Amino acid sequence: MKLVTLLPADKYLIINKTILSDQDRETLINLYEPIIGATAVGLYLAFWNDLNSISLKSKDHSHHHLMTLLKLSLEDIKKAREALEAMGLVKTYYKEGDINEYIYELYSPLLPSDFFNNAIYNVVLYNNIGKGEYDNLVKKYQKIDIDLTGYDDITKKINEVYQSVDAPIPENIIKREFLGINSENIIDFDFIVSSLPKGLVNQRTFTLEIRKLINQLSYIYNFDNIKMCELIRESISEKGIININDLRKNARSRYQSQNGALPSLIYRIQPEYLKSPQGDNSKRGKLIAVFENTTPYDFLKSKYNNSKPTARDLKLLESLLIDLDLKPAVVNVLIDYVLKKNNNKLTTGFVETIAGQWKRQNIETAADAMAFAEEEHRKSKKISEKKIISTKKQPEWFDEKIEKKEITEEEEKKMQEMMEKYR
Repeated sequence: MKLVTLLPADKYLIINKTILSDQDRETLINLYEPIIGATAVGLYLAFWNDLNSISLKSKDHSHHHLMTLLKLSLEDIKKAREALEAMGLVKTYYKEGDINEYIYELYSPLLPSDFFNNAIYNVVLYNNIGKGEYDNLVKKYQKIDIDLTGYDDITKKINEVYQSVDAPIPENIIKREFLGINSENIIDFDFIVSSLPKGLVNQRTFTLEIRKLINQLSYIYNFDNIKMCELIRESISEKGIININDLRKNARSRYQSQNGALPSLIYRIQPEYLKSPQGDNSKRGKLIAVFENTTPYDFLKSKYNNSKPTARDLKLLESLLIDLDLKPAVVNVLIDYVLKKNNNKLTTGFVETIAGQWKRQNIETAADAMAFAEEEHRKSKKISEKKIISTKKQPEWFDEKIEKKEITEEEEKKMQEMMEKYR
C-alpha cells in the first residue's frame, strides 16, 4: 500500500455516501465506541458535522481544522481515521500534490440487528464490555413481543387508500449504504476446496457472503486453514451448502472448548503500519522482527518453555492490550524486559507501573519500547550506584554493540523457529 504523509495544511473533502439519522448516532456510541474508542467516534461525528445536515459533500477543509476542532494531534487523527476505515465507516482516497488532498467517504454504521449478527463485531464487543453490559445492550435492541390474541389486523393496503398514477423514476437518489468491515483474505480457499471430498463443492458452496464469514471467523478466533476446514466439514450439507448459523456456532464452540473464554487481542501480532522496515540483519533487527511477528500469547508461551501460561499471566496480558491499549510488539518487549529485570517473575504491580509509563510516553513500536527501556536503565544507574539495581540480568538488546553485531547461525535458527512456529 502507498505510504502517505499527513500534514496540517493537507485538504480534505467529505462525501456523504449514505443517509444518516439520530439512530446512527446512538448506534455509534452504544455499539461502536466500546470497540474503536471515543476519539474515533468523535472524528466520525466531526466528519458528519462538516456535511451540514443532508449535504452530499462538504466544503474543503484543512486537517488543521480537525486538529483545532477535536484538540487532537495529527497522529491521533490518523489513528482514529484508520479505526473508522477498519470498521467500515469511512473510505479514504489520497491525491498527492503541492498540497495533498484527501477525500473521505462516510458510510452508515450497521443496523443493530446486523451488528449483533456480525461474526467479528459481536464477539469483539462482548470481549470489550463483558457479559453484563453486553446483555443490557442486547435487551435494549431486542424486539418487543406483544400478545395480539383477540385482535384483528385492520391495516389498509395502499391501493385501498390511494389511486396509482404514472410518474418518472428519478435516478442516482442517495440511499443508506454500509461499507462493511475492512479485513484481508486470511483463508486459502484453494486449500479448503482441495481438502474437502470431491464432488461436494459446487458453485453455491463458497459464495461471497460465505467467504467473507469464513475470513471473519478465522480472524476473530485465530483459526488457520486446517481448523477452518474441519469446521466447514461439520457445517456443510450433502448438497455442498454451508449452514451459516452452524458454522458460527461450531467456531464459537470449538474456540471456547479449547480456551474456556471468548477470544482476545493477546492472539494478535503488531499492525503492519507499526512494523520496522525489513532488511535489518543485525541481531537487534532480528529481535525486533521476533517482537513484531509473534503474538503476546505465543511470546509468553515461549518463556514457559512452550507450556500454556497461567491464567493470572494471561489476564495481565489482556489488561495490557485492552485496558492500556498497548500494541502487541510493545507488550512483547515489556514481557522480555520485566522477566529479565525481575528475576523471571511477572509481578503485576511492577508490570503495570512500567506499562503505564510507556503508555504515557505514547510508545507504539518495538524499537521505541527497547530504546526507552535502555534509557530508563541508564538513568537509574546514574541516580545511585548504592541502590540495589538488577544490572547483572538484563535484556541482551541493552548492549549497544548489538546494533552492528551479526546474528549467529544458532541464534538465527532459534528466532526463525519461533517465528515459523507461531506465524
